[in-house]
Amino acid sequence: MDERLQKLIAAAGLASRRGAEELIRAGEVTVNGATITKLGAKASLDRDHIKVRGKLINPRLEGAPKIYILLNKPRGYLSTRFDPEGRPIVTQLLPDLRQEVHPVGRLDFNTEGLLLLTNDGELTYRLTAPKFHVPKQYVVKVKGVPTEKQISVLLRGVVVDHRRTMPAEIHLVEETKANAWFQVTLIEGRNLQIRKMFEKIGHSVIKLRRVAIGPLSDSGLPLGKWRRLTLEEVRALRVAAGLEEGEKGGETRQKAVGSRRRAVGSRQRVVGGRRKAGRDEGIDRRPKPERKKLGGHKAAAPTGRASRSGERRTGRDDGARERLGISRGNLSRRKNRGT
Repeated sequence: MDERLQKLIAAAGLASRRGAEELIRAGEVTVNGATITKLGAKASLDRDHIKVRGKLINPRLEGAPKIYILLNKPRGYLSTRFDPEGRPIVTQLLPDLRQEVHPVGRLDFNTEGLLLLTNDGELTYRLTAPKFHVPKQYVVKVKGVPTEKQISVLLRGVVVDHRRTMPAEIHLVEETKANAWFQVTLIEGRNLQIRKMFEKIGHSVIKLRRVAIGPLSDSGLPLGKWRRLTLEEVRALRVAAGLEEGEKGGETRQKAVGSRRRAVGSRQRVVGGRRKAGRDEGIDRRPKPERKKLGGHKAAAPTGRASRSGERRTGRDDGARERLGISRGNLSRRKNRGT
């Protein structure tokens, strides 16, 4: 059976489909000795000998076991398997498996947080293609304090690299006179997207960390360390990506794994509002809004515009604070230092 080369390369665990396309364009792929540079070319495992960088990939596609790794990526590493400039790459952090898996999506050189690595090409495609609506969640520290009007611009989408971003979900976590912390959820993963989004409204990103991939999170995984996913976590990811059915009547849904859960449907909205940080001020925890179905996926019910000035925002500040190492005590000290 003939299949597209990029799909076969991804299924072999050598790269994502996007990465496979880059390999083809670069002339790194041959079929029966002939170099292939045109996207869309097809081949058959039964008939053809397919090589990537001179190595035959056919054996990798014949019953190779699937591997699923969760890495807490530190800053200073590229999310790729190869770098012609010799810079540090994430697969160097798992030396025994570096030739077996590829990164799912990307975290830029200066971003830290959760990164999935696998040799499952179909899951990689589903988790990274925006049309499957698998959310990725980040905690972001920005310079200065954006206004509600500026944040509302990001909610609707801004033009980055000549293309408008999809609507995002943004929560204010904390703010001081000098900085603000936000929890941002995206269903697409373009290069430097969050950094460029906040630059569009005049606030540069100081620190960026990914804290969840779909239903997967692990706040206890040390920076620079990795572990294999459990069978339950793999299944939850496959359900989130639409590769398996959920538990209720065949409905595809996301299963909670770890300490948090958030399902995001075909449209995302901000749960806004801002709250001044104070030493003795508690977190307002109003009842969560009802969730509605949008486009066959479960989604947070839209809450409309960001709340009025002075109104406390809802829910989940504690978890995001913990992930950034922001406690009420050290936040107060930061305020006194003006940082």
